[in-house]
Amino acid sequence: MSYLPSADRYERLPYRRVGRSGLVLPALSLGLWHNFGDSTPIATQRALLRTAFDLGINHFDLANNYGPPYGSAEINFGRLLREDFKTYRDELVISSKAGWDMWPGPYGRGGGSRKHVLASLDQSLTRLGLDYVDIFYSHRFDADTPLEETAAALAQAVRQGKALYVGISSYSARKTREIAALLADWKVPLLIHQPAYNLFNRWIEPELLDATEEVGAGVIAFTPLAQGLLTDKYLDEAPVDARIHRAGGGSLKTDHLAPENLARARALREIARRRGQSLAQLALAWTLRDARVSSALIGASRPEQLVENVAALQNSAFSAEELAEIDRHAVDGGIDLWRKPATDWA
Repeated sequence: MSYLPSADRYERLPYRRVGRSGLVLPALSLGLWHNFGDSTPIATQRALLRTAFDLGINHFDLANNYGPPYGSAEINFGRLLREDFKTYRDELVISSKAGWDMWPGPYGRGGGSRKHVLASLDQSLTRLGLDYVDIFYSHRFDADTPLEETAAALAQAVRQGKALYVGISSYSARKTREIAALLADWKVPLLIHQPAYNLFNRWIEPELLDATEEVGAGVIAFTPLAQGLLTDKYLDEAPVDARIHRAGGGSLKTDHLAPENLARARALREIARRRGQSLAQLALAWTLRDARVSSALIGASRPEQLVENVAALQNSAFSAEELAEIDRHAVDGGIDLWRKPATDWA
């Protein structure tokens, strides 16, 4: 049976302007980092995408190396795009990225070179079966490549019509300002920055949010649930099918489940309960409390998780007292796996 999306799909979520651009994104976007590789049944992937779109989530975020194995998320999404969403392509915002490793050797290690960035984009378009993506990212800062080269490659992607907008991920505030200026020389605006951001990883607050506002870029936060730590899943005992036990689930380390992190998460869960929310719903609403954050990028292994996450926006306001109490427990938890590129290290 052909897929017919919900007629009221645009009444479920607010849509937010991305920086100073003309683009809007749903307050929640679906990331395909996990659960869209070959280890997940295609029927499950189909159910997740259909549920997301029915709920108003029309932004699907990918990268060249999403899987496992690398590339498989784009291949699988491309298949479901053809089978279910081809008619709705112009309602979708589809993004991909280049920067992290794909295969051994100098040309598979990633980075920001023109060769890697543009070749990776062509490979992603082939896997997706698309002529263009809506947003194409430099997935990480590369200290071994002149930033002018990376910016020129991103600008070329736009000029070739293979990407409508460009963004960056995990860049420092300083490098965000620099690449925005370099892109401006090409008359290509920096649309968006995708940093890790959640209650236990607040690195963007001191300077990066100000930098993105200065250059007119939006922010889309990934890992708003701290790879699952800010859900009920790990607060008692990790279930057998949890991500931490699965292939490709290495973004959540066993030391992330340190007793102090779990204690803080339980305290935050009590605040959430007083608000009539789950811990995950509190974490998402908190991530979106700053208007400069255009969207929060969520993952899901079951359609029911998407329904719960969207319901978080039914109670998204916080009192000053609630924010002060949250601040006592929302401290760095040592979970930022992306700290290195954001510090401009080689």
